[in-house]
Amino acid sequence: MALAYKLIPLLVAWVGIMLVLARGFSGRRFVAATSGSAGFACGVAGAFALLHFFTGDTPFAYAKLLLGVILLLLWMVSVTAVYRRPGHDSSEALRERWSTNGLYAAVFASLAGVTAGVVCACCLAGSQNPWFMFPGLAVGGAVIAGAVPALERRLPGMMVVSPAGIATAVSAFLFFAASSSPRLDLFAPLTMKMMKFAHDFVHQFFESMLIPDHMFFTSATWDFVGLLFGNGVGFWGALFIWFTPVILIIVAITLEPLPLVGSLRQGALRRTRVAAALRMRRLRLAAPIIALIISSCAVYESRFPKVEYWDPKPLAVTATPSGEIIIPGKGDIELNDGKLHKYVFKQGGNEVRFFIVMTPDGKLTAVLDACSICKPDGYGQTEGMVICYYCKTLIPLETVGKPGGCNPVPLPFSVKNDGVHIDSITLVNLWNDTVQSTTRVKEKGAR
Repeated sequence: MALAYKLIPLLVAWVGIMLVLARGFSGRRFVAATSGSAGFACGVAGAFALLHFFTGDTPFAYAKLLLGVILLLLWMVSVTAVYRRPGHDSSEALRERWSTNGLYAAVFASLAGVTAGVVCACCLAGSQNPWFMFPGLAVGGAVIAGAVPALERRLPGMMVVSPAGIATAVSAFLFFAASSSPRLDLFAPLTMKMMKFAHDFVHQFFESMLIPDHMFFTSATWDFVGLLFGNGVGFWGALFIWFTPVILIIVAITLEPLPLVGSLRQGALRRTRVAAALRMRRLRLAAPIIALIISSCAVYESRFPKVEYWDPKPLAVTATPSGEIIIPGKGDIELNDGKLHKYVFKQGGNEVRFFIVMTPDGKLTAVLDACSICKPDGYGQTEGMVICYYCKTLIPLETVGKPGGCNPVPLPFSVKNDGVHIDSITLVNLWNDTVQSTTRVKEKGAR
């Protein structure tokens, strides 16, 4: 059942990509189909090589980098489309050149196929015994690519795909496929980057302008500053980056000038030309509107992933008379089982959460159940990753224990024969210095 949940969005995405390519390159359907299937097989083979020769999150980092480049290129295409905004006649001529150009069809379909193959293979890499699936995945992708053009011919001719529409729709389907895997999802890390940018901007602004924390600032001012430290600023900033290219292309198509009909003497002919132009404009809007819907589905999948997180209830621990917290390495709980183990230490009015986990290199690490950026909502674990519940950022296990970003704050600790030793005073001070300082401007103007 878990495998089916992964295959369904991948299948929908690949069929959608090939339908768009077949309709966009209607004069070169065979070239688009063969190039797309060959690219898909190459992408699967490339992902197989990455997963075989690299361990940890490296293959997924390369795949996410590829998706990030596609998002950047989509921005360039959308800005160019708004800037140029050709007239009706030139738009039709441009679309006709694209739809019948074999080189354009081969290059675009090959790149789309390679990216889709990499994404599909990486999404299935977390399944049980994935290696035997890769040959079948490559063959299945090729079969779908060959069968879709025949299906596309049976569809009504309501969708006319412009070059910008091809890029928009194909990118949206790729992002939708990637969102089915937490390790490939692009929207969640984009949210974190935007939130970190807002935090760093406010911090640097305060320091560069030598603005004190208190003095003359009112509660209303701190309420406004607190908005910049909430998770909403990252979410809305990511939405702006995510949807603006599609919206710009919709605007570019909507603002295309109508054909000049002043030289035509017959009023009926003028009205016919204008009506045909308006109809063609509406038809060209179909692809970016579909892309807008698919991109929204990708955001939903990112915010509400179908993944179960390992999030154990924190176990209460106490300190020895010397002030040390000792977590036994063996017993009822095996620290080296690869799972995240949470603990809570209470002292006076402080309640400190931390967890211990084994990283992929076989070493134990101890960290706070919070980072120096977000509100301390804690972390969960899934598919070789931990997730920050506040900003939904996924952190590879191999980086847990390292400072920076949304990584859990590292704890000084030592591993001895009887278990993991942590100094309680250091633990409490570190919690106060990091967590409480990050929540100061997030709690409704608290100063």
